[in-house]
Amino acid sequence: MSNAVAFHRNALQFKPHRGVRTIRQMQLDPEELKKQIAPLFEENFARFGELGAAVSVWQNGKRIVDLYGGFRDAGRENPWTSDTLVLVWSATKGIGSACVLHVLQEHEIDLTQRVAEFWPEFAQAGKGKITLSQLLSHQAGLCALDQRVDVLDYDAVIRALEAQEPLWPPGTAHGYHARTFGFLLDELVRRIAGKTLPDYWQQNFAQPLNLDLWIGLPEKENSGVATVYAAKGNNPPEPKRFYLDLATPGTLARRTFTSPYGLHAVSVMNTPAMRAKPIVSFGGIGSASALAKFYSMLANRGKFDGQTFFSEKTIEWMTRTLADGMDRVFQIPTAFSAGFMKDARHATPRIFGPSSAAFGHPGAGGSHAFADPENKIAFAYVMNQMEQSLLPNEKSLRLAEAIYK
Repeated sequence: MSNAVAFHRNALQFKPHRGVRTIRQMQLDPEELKKQIAPLFEENFARFGELGAAVSVWQNGKRIVDLYGGFRDAGRENPWTSDTLVLVWSATKGIGSACVLHVLQEHEIDLTQRVAEFWPEFAQAGKGKITLSQLLSHQAGLCALDQRVDVLDYDAVIRALEAQEPLWPPGTAHGYHARTFGFLLDELVRRIAGKTLPDYWQQNFAQPLNLDLWIGLPEKENSGVATVYAAKGNNPPEPKRFYLDLATPGTLARRTFTSPYGLHAVSVMNTPAMRAKPIVSFGGIGSASALAKFYSMLANRGKFDGQTFFSEKTIEWMTRTLADGMDRVFQIPTAFSAGFMKDARHATPRIFGPSSAAFGHPGAGGSHAFADPENKIAFAYVMNQMEQSLLPNEKSLRLAEAIYK
């Protein structure tokens, strides 16, 4: 690898894990997978300007490959290690959605039931008939708020959501709820389970699975966190209309990504005080291996190491597409199951691999994670130098595609 990119030569590591069981459609071989993805991963640094990153691939509940390299800081003083933590932005929505689905499962609540049954104040402004299914698949029309409220004022955001009239008739269209979604998830967990979603995550998933993944980072973990950096360059990515609207006051895209307002500068998310905030929409911090391990449990249909976390019915909620078509916010076709993103019909390129059963959630700038229950494969990619993209870019997509070669 070229010294011109100042890559830490001991930072790129590969850990093969053997003992993979035969599965119905495809079998990953650790050494062969290494040959496929290691050169692509190195190329992310040499050609595509990656600073620090990690990728983790699991199958059948076993880690197949962990690659990590680069640095946690722009000064290139702190090498990225196997346990480096980093902000994963909206990839947090996937683990938040899993928490809500687990709550519904444990309380025997169906997706066809109305949100207002558990959150009565939600019924205001014509929202009484919105179902859990519609809410979780971004069909509720609550992607932007008319009231100006601070993203760090949880109670004010909830009151604003209760008072908000849907921006389209619920169930007739969908549009990505970039910032409001985490608050909707969190409030449902609070109403039904009696605790915050970040606490529910720790108690029911992070601790039982031994995951270095938090929504609200403990102070003692700060020393292992990579600094995140805003995207470079001035050429907006595709879809151009969306990114143009994102910069234009008054458009739905702009309103969606600025309400609730605050925390719009990437640099502010690097302070210990902000890392500690339990922001379900975009505040998750963890390692690539932890994120992939969680999705490995989902890829194994809710089971991991002798424990059962999800029923077949709940896994079906994750895999079944509920909304598919033109996204009113992104202005391109997108698809969602109950809380997770899916590949839209005839999508090119595919974000989650070739299996129609796959689901997951990306994060702004390049983080990405998904589960493929058909092949029991899980994938996660994290990094600290963001790209000008809210959807997965070629750095992670090339690696995911290589898995299936």
